[in-house]
Amino acid sequence: ERPEGYSFLPEFAGCHCTQVSIETAQSNLDTKVLETLPDKTILLGVIDLEDEAVETPETVAARIRRALPHKDASQIIVAPDCGMKYLPRERAYAKLEAMVAGTEIVRGELEAKAA
Repeated sequence: ERPEGYSFLPEFAGCHCTQVSIETAQSNLDTKVLETLPDKTILLGVIDLEDEAVETPETVAARIRRALPHKDASQIIVAPDCGMKYLPRERAYAKLEAMVAGTEIVRGELEAKAA
């Protein structure tokens, strides 16, 4: 039986790894759990690979924003939820384009806020 909400994530806080990859798009994970990993860089999964529909950049940006109250932007690396080998190449490429565009939206917002 799969644990609800990745209940094991806080255990990674004490390990020697510096980065933890977490799927948040497909699972709609409550990103508050990121607070339990204060010293880790998070590879934040924002592309749902179970759904072949291509996300809009705005959807990707919203998924990134969900993490920002719980983790500093400098500790987030935007990524797909998992590998893309089961998607058709053109669909995978379009999802990656949406991921980049969504990241650029959030980066612009953060830069405007800092100015």
